Amino acid sequence: MTPQVQYCAAGEGIELVAPDAVLTVKIDARHTDDQYELFEVDAPRRPATPLHRTGYPKSYYVLSGRMIVQIEDEGFDLGPGSSISIPPRALHTFTVLSPATKFLVMSLTGAMGRFHADLDASVPHDRPIEEVARQVQEVLARHDVSVAGFETADLEPVP
Repeated sequence: MTPQVQYCAAGEGIELVAPDAVLTVKIDARHTDDQYELFEVDAPRRPATPLHRTGYPKSYYVLSGRMIVQIEDEGFDLGPGSSISIPPRALHTFTVLSPATKFLVMSLTGAMGRFHADLDASVPHDRPIEEVARQVQEVLARHDVSVAGFETADLEPVP
């Protein structure tokens, strides 16, 4: 497949709802030969997502607001104009400190988009995480993502 130009105007893009944020796909992997993706993330202040690992590297660039990004045992305070790279398999999470934070995520490969599209389609958006834990576990089992405290060993991966 040959990479294609993809234009996405301000306010446009496919929205994917996650328990901790809304991701807007600005550049999808179909247009980059699965080399990278770009997401705009709107995250309100709420409890942090559990520590997790992904099989792909990613970087954050903060547009507005303030957040703490934890990678392994170290915390980083990010505000507008700050950026951070997260290596593959590093245990990480973020906590929004301002009322909301908007940041860009650049992810290598199309794995992050596939994971979030599956999460958006498979997990009800209006239910507490405790009520949808099984659906979250099933999505995790299908992707190269693990979350501390969510056991997926008893679930079969879906090709």
